[in-house]
Amino acid sequence: MAADHPVTPAGLAELAGLADERVDHRFKALPPDADGLTVGALAAERRNLFTGGFTTPVLALSAESVEHNLALLEAYAERHGLAFAPHGKTSMSPQLFADQLKRGAWGITAAVPHQARVYRAYGIRRIFLANELVDPVALRWLAGELAADPEFHFVCYVDSVRGVELMDEALRTAGASRPVDVVVELGAGEGARTGARTEADCAAVADAVASTGTLRLVGVAGYEGEVPDASPERVRDWLHRLVALAADFDKAGRFAGADAVLVSAGGSAWFDTVAEVFAEIPELSVPVVKLLRSGAYVSHDDGHYRRLTPFNRVSEEGTLRPAFRLWAQVVSRPTAEQAFLNAGKRDAAYDLDLPEAQVIRSGRDGSVRAATGVTVTGLSDQHTWVRTEAGAELEVGDWVGMGLSHPCTSFDKWQLIPLVEADGTVTDYIRTFF
Repeated sequence: MAADHPVTPAGLAELAGLADERVDHRFKALPPDADGLTVGALAAERRNLFTGGFTTPVLALSAESVEHNLALLEAYAERHGLAFAPHGKTSMSPQLFADQLKRGAWGITAAVPHQARVYRAYGIRRIFLANELVDPVALRWLAGELAADPEFHFVCYVDSVRGVELMDEALRTAGASRPVDVVVELGAGEGARTGARTEADCAAVADAVASTGTLRLVGVAGYEGEVPDASPERVRDWLHRLVALAADFDKAGRFAGADAVLVSAGGSAWFDTVAEVFAEIPELSVPVVKLLRSGAYVSHDDGHYRRLTPFNRVSEEGTLRPAFRLWAQVVSRPTAEQAFLNAGKRDAAYDLDLPEAQVIRSGRDGSVRAATGVTVTGLSDQHTWVRTEAGAELEVGDWVGMGLSHPCTSFDKWQLIPLVEADGTVTDYIRTFF
């Protein structure tokens, strides 16, 4: 098991060191007159996003919304008896990881080896990699990390006998001194993404794990968001299969040697159903860790997850708040029906939905009003196409604040994101590593 503190002392030092990074041309939208300052020094100036020298387009992250979302999921997990390993791919921000861990997160989930390397660079002691790991170079690195830090706890998926063979071969070649903990991934159905498709397939993978000396089976997992034609009933049925698989494996003695059994699921769309079914997990021969992995909650959004969040179904449990707003300026107003902003695909997430015009800040006097009659219709590389209805007041120089859909592809377009209070004061800068 990992040590009491979820981050190593060296990781804490690296985290603190982010404030010492110099501001320069690498970071979009930051004030040109701040070049050469450290990030910490710039944050200490508490500049205003609109009057403090920032250039447009600029992505802002609401300090109040992030804090609200962190507290909400912490309380939700605690109320439902869930451990929580939020998926780090959403933000790839060590600062936000630290906030999540302070809020009681069990660890941080990764998808690929690079992400796990970032996590370890910032001292994260528990990593759940929600993929089968067969890259021999990555496995050699992992073996070295496990050997160097006895308090490092790593878990990853296995979903094929061939994958187990490749892992075993690479770990033996690397001279691994500690076994790698693995969970068998149950696929969400035919046509779904990864995962062994049947319980018999899962058993074959578990048998392959047992035949190695380099791997240790510690649980079962999967991703309910891939259930075909997902509905509460279909997701519930698949989760019952996952729970039954854990019970069957335990009864067969497949978890011998494990300190605890991990049963893990839970993206950002169905964690209410996960909580419901996981509450029914029977007592096993060792303690059970019911591990939720939702990641998008930290910033939420104004599109995809606004529609899909389970809090729409269980509103009595709370409400997430969208934290992103992309500010761009009107740079062209060629007709009464059309305008163009200076943000585009390089700046805004667009893989699921177009940005949503929400507010306008006057370029003349700084007054703010709702973006009534203003609609984003498309994105070019560096322009937002806007349609304006009759009576919509919009002129060159105005700032338009837009809500975004899909936080994962919002974070990854910005290396340093201003954390902004409601009055526009920038209190910190969120560093990302994609």
